[in-house]
Amino acid sequence: MRTRKMEQGFTLVEIMILVTIITLLALITIPNLRHFRMTANDRLAQATLLRISTAAETYKTANNGNYPENESALTGATPPYLDTTYCTSSPVAGYTYDCSGMSTSGYTITATPVSVGSTGSAAKTVTTGGIFTP
Repeated sequence: MRTRKMEQGFTLVEIMILVTIITLLALITIPNLRHFRMTANDRLAQATLLRISTAAETYKTANNGNYPENESALTGATPPYLDTTYCTSSPVAGYTYDCSGMSTSGYTITATPVSVGSTGSAAKTVTTGGIFTP
């Protein structure tokens, strides 16, 4: 008697089940990845505002109580208080920075997401003395 050998390979049904499982996993994980990216951008924006604020407060201490009038006073000093220009450059990690509120008496710096809900959750502001508002 002859016996029939099993052919090796996957059936179409098995492949379709595998594709369905992979698709479901992707549908579950992709929104979470976007959320994690947005949260990381938010944290980086807060850290950047803190960095600019610290540089402005240090500048004040070294310049007889006067705050810098613009960001270039922080980046152009020797040694520089900031090594990166945030307010005049293109968006950094989904946020743009506005330093137009800087004067010798104080500062207001705002970080605004390029796309609310995608690159960041909301605008963030730091004012004189390092006071943050969400």
